[in-house]
Parts: sequence; structure tokens; C-alpha cells
Amino acid sequence: MESSYRPLYGFCLSLVTAVLWGILPLFLKICLQVMDSQTITLYRFVAAAILVGGWLFYRRHIPNFLRYPKAVIILAIACTLMLVINYVFNVLGLKYLSPGSVQVFMQVAPFALMIGGIVLYKEKFSRLQLWGASSLLLGLGLFFNQRLPQIIASETEDTLGVLFVIIAAVTWAGYALCQKSLMKTMSAMQLTLIIYIIGSMMLLPFTHLQAITEMNAVQGWALLFCCLNTFVAYGAFTEAMRVWYASRVSAVIATAPVFTFISVAVAEYFYPSSFEQPPLGALAVLGAVMVIGGSVMAALGRGAR
Repeated sequence: MESSYRPLYGFCLSLVTAVLWGILPLFLKICLQVMDSQTITLYRFVAAAILVGGWLFYRRHIPNFLRYPKAVIILAIACTLMLVINYVFNVLGLKYLSPGSVQVFMQVAPFALMIGGIVLYKEKFSRLQLWGASSLLLGLGLFFNQRLPQIIASETEDTLGVLFVIIAAVTWAGYALCQKSLMKTMSAMQLTLIIYIIGSMMLLPFTHLQAITEMNAVQGWALLFCCLNTFVAYGAFTEAMRVWYASRVSAVIATAPVFTFISVAVAEYFYPSSFEQPPLGALAVLGAVMVIGGSVMAALGRGAR
């Protein structure tokens, strides 16, 4: 790590990832007007597979999946399944919740990853992590305390969305934990290509590819952005992990909900008939800040590894 350690470059890449992941729900919401979650995910996977595959082909690093040990193949399939569930259920959550609510609930993901690292990889639980976990749980409690009654009473949000996003968060943590083991036998880009190809095959029977013909110009551009977002954001994330400490990268990415709230507020200002940011009281805002802050502390608490 020391020979390639570039903190400023890593910070910039991490910030790019946080911004792209933060504004992504806004564009997914537009795509959902005409396309279901699994079809959106398939198009994102296929587009990213073409771009990643092209890059690996140029570098002559295309992986031969069948030559890997059976245990690696099984783990890669399990890893792909969890990422597919994450993608699909995250988008499903946007059908029932606002983008801001989805991003706050998704902060369960780094917490679940932290617990998984402690249980499976025997990572140490520092005092800062303890404070971060406490802040995250208390923040979720405050956010739930005010937002759940609002969601239940809302005509545009539904508690079912909370369940979908929690499933998405937990499966993302499972994917990340599996990826940690797989990275010992293949590069991040090779693993990404394998996941996108297998994931596309898993999704194909459940999709409606013709839905793209029903999109208007705005929805089509939104889908294109989602596809490019998948490639650029994960590319920046992978490169940031290579040149900077994983804990620092995670801490920056934990700020993604901030960019979600900002992007929705901007969209609501210019297009009030199409976008709506549900009102957040003082307790809900405090809870959201504690969730994000807790995620940052939990990430920093893992130490410089």
C-alpha cells in the first residue's frame, strides 16, 4: 500500500463516488416511472459489463472464470446473488420511499459490514467504533421515531420501502464481505466483470427489455446516467481502495446521503410538480446527522488497513 499511497487522489475519488451514489436515487426514481427495478438493474449491469470488459480486453486481463477453484466459483456466484438483491431491492425501496429516506436507511450497510468484519474476520472493535455504532443506532431510532409515522400517513411513502432498503443494506454488506475473500484470487475489475455477467444472466428471465422503447427523452437520459454511474462510481471506488486506506474511503462515502438531500432539494426547486422532499422535523434531521456521523466514526474506527 505504501508505494501507491496517494491520500489526496484517494479522497477525490472517494468524493466522486459519494456524489455519484448520492445523486443516483434521483435518476433511478425517474426510470421507475416506466421501468421495473430488475430491468433497470439489468441494463446497468450489461452496460457496465461492456465497459469493464472492453477495458480488461484492452489490457489483456480478461478472466477465465471456469479455471478458478470450485470454492471460488461458488463464492463468486453467492457474491453476485447478494449484489443483485442489493441493486433490485434498493431500487424497489425508491418506489415506496423518498430518495433521502432510502439513503438514510442504507447507512445500515456499513454498520452490518462492521459487524460482519468483527465476526468473520476477527477485526478489533475499537472505542471509536463503539461510539459510531451507538450514534448510528440512536440516530436511526430518532429518524424512525418521526419519519415512520410520517411514512405511514403519507400518500407517497410506504413502510414496505423500509423493509426493502434494509434487505438491500444487509445484502450489500454480505457482498462486500464475500468480495474481501475473492480479491485474494482475482483483481477488483475482473471480479466486477464476472459479477456483472453472472448478474445479467440471473436477471434476464425476470426483466422486460422492451420497456426501454416506452421511455421519453428525459427517462432515457436518466437510464443512461444510471448505467454510466454504475461504471464510473464503482471504478472510482475501486481505485480509491487501491491508493488509500479502506477505512478513510468508507468514511467519505458515508456522506452520500448529504448529496441525496441536496440533489432532491434542487430538483424540487426547479421541478416542484415532479419531485417532493418530505418535510423533516428537527428530530429527524438530528437522527439523519447522527446516522451519517456514526457511519463515519465506525469506518474510521477500523483503523488504517
